[in-house]
Amino acid sequence: MIVLNVTYKCKPQMREEFLELIMADGIDVSSRAEEGNIKYDYYIPIENDDELLLVEKWRDAEALAEHNKQPHFLNLAKIKNEYVNDTIIEKFVINE
Repeated sequence: MIVLNVTYKCKPQMREEFLELIMADGIDVSSRAEEGNIKYDYYIPIENDDELLLVEKWRDAEALAEHNKQPHFLNLAKIKNEYVNDTIIEKFVINE
């Protein structure tokens, strides 16, 4: 299993609009519906108004690679350009 903790450092006061666009475009729902997806959830940190955390879990590297080719993933990249200053990705491989 592959776990990604993706921290989006949004532009000031842009986090809520960024998250609303993600939901409106169905990026979260489409990602959860993909073959090999185990978890795809967004979290709002209490102590930072401009950060958004995404926790993703994928069955394996192949499922994650397929996800990265999907239209909704590519759309997220376009949205990020307008709303996000930096993205930090922590990747964990869990052997079961």
